[in-house]
Amino acid sequence: MMRILFLCTGNSCRSQMAEGWARHLRAGEIEAYSAGIERHGLNPLAVRVMAEAGVDISGQVSKTVDELPAVEFDVVVTLCGHAKETCPYFPGRARRVHAGFDDPPALARGAADPEAALAPYRRVRDEIRAFVAGLPASLGRS
Repeated sequence: MMRILFLCTGNSCRSQMAEGWARHLRAGEIEAYSAGIERHGLNPLAVRVMAEAGVDISGQVSKTVDELPAVEFDVVVTLCGHAKETCPYFPGRARRVHAGFDDPPALARGAADPEAALAPYRRVRDEIRAFVAGLPASLGRS
C-alpha cells in the first residue's frame, strides 16, 4: 500500500478532507495520514461538508508532523503554499508533491450568511475528492 501524508498549515480543513477522502475512496490501496505545520483543531465546517458527502471525519484529530507515528511515507502532498514553503525534511524515500487548494475558512470569512459560508468548503471538498480519486496519477511529477 502507498503511504501518503497530506500536509497543510494547521491540519484543520484541507488535509483532513484529503485524509478522509483517501480512506473512503482508496481503502486498501492508500494508507492515508494528515498533519500540519501547526495544530489548529478540526474545522467543524469541514466535518459538516464531508458528512454531507457521506464521509465521517469527526473522529480525526488535528496534529503536527512531530505527532505522527514513525512511518516512512512514499509521498508527502502539500496542500497549501505555506506548507509547501515550510515542509519539513522527511528521511527515506518520501517524494514531495504540491497540490494546492484554496483555503475554505479564508474564503468563507466575508460570507453573507452561514449557508453562503459553506459554498467554498463544498467546492474545495469536491476538488480534493477529484484529486484523491485520481491517485496515484494525480501526483504527477515533482
